[in-house]
Amino acid sequence: MRSVRFYPEAWPLHTAFVIARGSRSEARVIVVDIEEDGVVGTGECTPYPHYGESEISVMAQLESVSQPIENGADRHAIEKLLPAGAARNALDSALWNLQQRQSGKTLWQLTDTHPAASISMAQTLSVDTPEAMAEAAIAHQQNGATLLKIKLDNHFITERMVAIRTAVPNVSLIVDANESWQSEGLASRCQLLADLGVLMLEQPLPAGQDEGLANFIHPLPICADESCHTAEDVPLLAGRYEMVNIKLDKTGGLTAALKLATAARETGLEIMLGCMLCTSRAVRAALPLTEGAKFIDLDGPTWLEKDVVPGLAFHGGVIDLQATGD
Repeated sequence: MRSVRFYPEAWPLHTAFVIARGSRSEARVIVVDIEEDGVVGTGECTPYPHYGESEISVMAQLESVSQPIENGADRHAIEKLLPAGAARNALDSALWNLQQRQSGKTLWQLTDTHPAASISMAQTLSVDTPEAMAEAAIAHQQNGATLLKIKLDNHFITERMVAIRTAVPNVSLIVDANESWQSEGLASRCQLLADLGVLMLEQPLPAGQDEGLANFIHPLPICADESCHTAEDVPLLAGRYEMVNIKLDKTGGLTAALKLATAARETGLEIMLGCMLCTSRAVRAALPLTEGAKFIDLDGPTWLEKDVVPGLAFHGGVIDLQATGD
């Protein structure tokens, strides 16, 4: 017999994050516990307003399927019960975690993937003045980071990027424009990034305006984030993108994310793995996707004042899996 419980949690953010992002002072996540015969599996999701989600809407979605879950619905059944998104991710993650604990196997074993001793990942620089972003880049480099993800909007692109590259000439850089650019001027911006040695540009145009990238010759790879949620989106990316950013809160969980990864690779697209603001619970659920990923951006928990216990070991742009037995 099963029971399911879901509830919100608030996790305080580091002061530096609050200053960079505005008045928001905490990360809000939804946790799902599924208990079966005394064994509990736990999953987590982060509702994302940009995708029309809220804490209230996600809780309502979970409530709507609580009876089928208690009656034994599995991961494949919930793909039909709920759309891709945060609510389905929390349930999918809880069911994977339940299977882990019932079987005594690791998530790596259940997904037939291979664990690594450590995972190199990007550290994110939030949008700020050129001087502040350069200082943050130096701080991350001094802490051991070798890959920085630069968040940009539609302003001061040259000033910010030149300041950062001058400050950290030997650090690898990727850029996330967060849908803030337009087709006009895109070619010159891509050339600027390439000239500065940037390795990849993420989602320069708003989702739904991908036609602006069709037959667009660009000197660095472009990655789809908001333009790609599930495997069904992949056919629309051909000839426009070279990479997809997979996030469990977009796909609706690891089950759908594995399908997206397969579809992307079969189409010749490389994989980036990302996350929302979250705890180590959410990052653990995504770890099998790190195998073969070109870029890994799982620094969500590093923005928190504290993490779940036991948390993953983050330091200097690395997740030390050996330290925590993950």
